[in-house]
Amino acid sequence: MALGKYSRVDARKSSSGYCSTVTIVVFIAFCLAGVWMMTSSSVAPGETTDVSQENKSEERTPATEISAKNNNDATNADNVPNDDAKQKQFEDNPGDLPEDATKGDSNASQVEKNDVPEDTDKTTEEKPEEKSADEKKDGGEEKGDGSKDDEKNKVQVNQDSEAGETKESKLDNEKAEEDSGKTDGQTEEKADKENSTEEKEKSNDVLPSGAQSDLADESTTQNGSFSTQAAESKNEKEAQKSSGSQDPSKYSWKLCNTTAGPDYIPCLDNLQAVKKLRTTRHYEHRERHCPENPPTCLVPLPEKYQRSIEWPKSREKIWYHNIPYTQLADFKGHQNWVKVSGEYLTFPGGGTQFPHGALHYIDFIQQSVPEIAWGNRSRVVLDVGCGVASFGGFLFDRDVLTMSFAPKDEHEAQVQFALERGIPAISAVMGTKRLPYPGRVFDIVHCARCRVPWHIEGGKLLLELNRLLRPGGFFVWSATPVYQKLAEDVEIWEAMKKLTKAICWEVVSITQDRINGVGVAVYRKPKTNECYEQRSKNDPPLCQDSDDPSAAWNVPLEACMHKIPVASSERGSQWPEQWPARLQKAPYWLSSSEVGVYGRPAPEDFVSDYKHWKRVVKNSYLQGLGIDWPNVRNVMDMRAVYGGLAAAMREMNIWVMNIINIDAPDTLPVIYERGLFGIYHDWCESFSTYPRSYDLLHADHLFSKIKKKCNFMALVAEVDRILRPEGKIIIRDKVDVITELEAIFKSIQWDIRMSVSRDKEGLLCAKKSMWRPKDEEKVTYALS
Repeated sequence: MALGKYSRVDARKSSSGYCSTVTIVVFIAFCLAGVWMMTSSSVAPGETTDVSQENKSEERTPATEISAKNNNDATNADNVPNDDAKQKQFEDNPGDLPEDATKGDSNASQVEKNDVPEDTDKTTEEKPEEKSADEKKDGGEEKGDGSKDDEKNKVQVNQDSEAGETKESKLDNEKAEEDSGKTDGQTEEKADKENSTEEKEKSNDVLPSGAQSDLADESTTQNGSFSTQAAESKNEKEAQKSSGSQDPSKYSWKLCNTTAGPDYIPCLDNLQAVKKLRTTRHYEHRERHCPENPPTCLVPLPEKYQRSIEWPKSREKIWYHNIPYTQLADFKGHQNWVKVSGEYLTFPGGGTQFPHGALHYIDFIQQSVPEIAWGNRSRVVLDVGCGVASFGGFLFDRDVLTMSFAPKDEHEAQVQFALERGIPAISAVMGTKRLPYPGRVFDIVHCARCRVPWHIEGGKLLLELNRLLRPGGFFVWSATPVYQKLAEDVEIWEAMKKLTKAICWEVVSITQDRINGVGVAVYRKPKTNECYEQRSKNDPPLCQDSDDPSAAWNVPLEACMHKIPVASSERGSQWPEQWPARLQKAPYWLSSSEVGVYGRPAPEDFVSDYKHWKRVVKNSYLQGLGIDWPNVRNVMDMRAVYGGLAAAMREMNIWVMNIINIDAPDTLPVIYERGLFGIYHDWCESFSTYPRSYDLLHADHLFSKIKKKCNFMALVAEVDRILRPEGKIIIRDKVDVITELEAIFKSIQWDIRMSVSRDKEGLLCAKKSMWRPKDEEKVTYALS
C-alpha cells in the first residue's frame, strides 16, 4: 500500500495548482481511505487468494520459490497438514522417491487455499506491503506480464468450482487431465516448461494419476479402506514423517546354522519332526513338517554365488557355484539331464524318456493325440517327478504352463536346478496327503518315468491325479511298463490296465517313439458319470457327496473318486475357452447372483480386477519402479485373488506363481480356469521351495493380515529366504506396515527403491542385497 500511496500523492501534487497544501493532503487521505475500503470489500475470497498469489508470483522464481511456498503452506497453525501438503508428500516427498520422479506442479496448493478464504484474507491484511503498484491500476489498464497470472487465476476459479464434486468425479477429472495435458502446465514459464514436463512424466511413471487411483481402487476393493479423495489425517502425516527414521539397529539378525546350509527349507528340513515319524513307507519324511516357531534367521549364500543367468539362456546353462552339485550329472549325464562344463552346469534339453530333446518328445505326444493341441486346448500341465523340468521348460515354446514337482533330495537338487533355470517347480511328494491344488484344474497330467507306484493301495495315488484332472483331460504316461517287457514292467502294466479301466479312463493312444525308443500311453478322464454308474463293482468307490474335491490343505488321501459335475453352472461341466481367450473371459460358472471378493457380482468382480491390474502394471510397475524386467523370470504373487497381476503380465517373458492363502476366499480355481496356475499356502509357514528361487515377489496387503495372526518377522525372513540376491519385492499395504517394513529391510541392508504413501496406504519397492550377518543361530531342526 505504501508504494501506491506515494505514487498517487505525487500524481495528485503535479495536477493541483489551485488548492492549498492542507486541502490537498486531506483530500488525498480521504481518497486513499475510500479506495482501500472499496478494495477490501469488493474482492471475493477466491479472488483475494488469487491476488495474493499474483503478487507472490511476481516476486518469486517459478521453480525454486514455488517449492518453498509449498513447504511453508504444508501445515496450518495447529500443525495439521492441509490437503496441499498431503498431496505433495504423496507425490514428490515420499521419503525414498527418486529425485527425478518428483513433481513440480505449482498449483496444487492454490486449490487448497481457495477452500479456506479466511486464512488467505488474514494473510493479505497482515502483509499489505507486498502489493505492487501494478495492482492499483484501474481495471481497464494493461497488466503486461501479469496477464499470465491472470490466466492462472482463472484456472484456480475453475478448480475451486470442482471442490464440491464427488470422489468418483474427481478421480475421472484427474485421469482426464493427465490424458489431455493439465491446464496448469500451460502457465509455466518457457524456460522451465520442458524440465517440469519431464519431471511430471517421470512421476507419472511411478504413480501417475491413473496409478494413484489404482492404488486407491485396490485398497478400497480389497480392504474397504482406500479412498483417493479423502483428506489424510494427522496420524498419517506423522507416520510418513517417521518413514526411514526407524532405527535399523533395533533389529538383530543372525545366520541360520543348519545342516542343510544354504539350501535350508524349514518345513522340509525339520529333523526333530522326522525323527518322531513312526514310518517313512509313504514318503512321510518328504512331506511338510513345519516347526512350531518358524525361524527368523537368514539363510547363508553359497560360496561364489553370483547373479542368475537370464532367460532363455538359463534354460541351457546356469552357474555351477549357485548350485554346486554333481550327483545328477554323474548319474544322469548319459541321459542328457545335466552336465558339468567349466563354471557352468549345462542342460542339453533331454531326460530319461527323451534323451534326444524335449521338443521332439512334446511334438511326438501331440502327433499321437492331435486333440491335445498344446497352447490352445491344453494350457496348464502338472508334471509329476519332473527331473530337472526340461519338459516344462520347453513347453513354454508351445505356450503351455507347467507346474513341476518332485521330492526334495530324491535326486539331488532337481527342483533347485529347475528354478535356477527359470522353470516353475516346487518341492512336494505324493505321500499321505492331497497335493495343494484344487480339484479338476489341470488340463493334462504328465509322468515320464516318474516311478510312482500308481496301482498300490487301491490306486490311491492315481486317484489323486484323477481329482486334479479336468473332466475330459489327459494323463500322459511314458514309463517303462508301457513299452518294456521285463517281468516287473509287465506286472505293473497289467495292474495299470485294470485300474485305469476301473476308474473309467479311456485309452486314447499307445504309441512308441522310435527316435527316443520310448512308448507313450495317453488316457482321458470321462466327461460324464455314465461309466461310473455302469460299473459292475463300486471299486474304487465314489467319494461321499460331502467330500469337497478342492479341499487340499493337509487333507489325507482317500482311495475314492469324485463324481463328474453335470449341471451347466457347475465348474468342470465344460472345458474352458481356448487359450488365450480364457485369460480375459470370466469363467462360465461365475454367477452374477453371487458376490465376488470385492463385493460386486462375481463376473463383474473378475473383470474389474483384471482391468485394475492391467492399469497398475502398465502405468506403474513397467515404467515407474526402475525394475530391469529382462532380468526378471520367476515371479510370485503372494496374495493373488483372481490372478489379475499374472494375467496383466502375460505378454512378458515371465511366469507367475499365484498364491491363495488358506484363510482367503478360494479363488484358485478361477486362476486355473483362465490358464494360469498357483497353489494353496499358509504364510504363517515356510513355502516349499529352495532358497533364492524367485526374482520378484509381490505382496498386496499381505503383511498387514499376517501381522494379526502370526510371526511378522518370520514372514520377513521367509521373503529373504526365497528371494534371489538383487531380486525385488513390491509391497502394497497400510502405511504403518510400509513404514515398519522399510525400517526392517534397511536393517538387512536392502536397497529401498521406492517408498510412497497416500491416504493411509502405501507402496514399497525394495531390492535384496548380498549382505549376510556374521553371527550364526543354531537351528536344531534342520535335516541334512
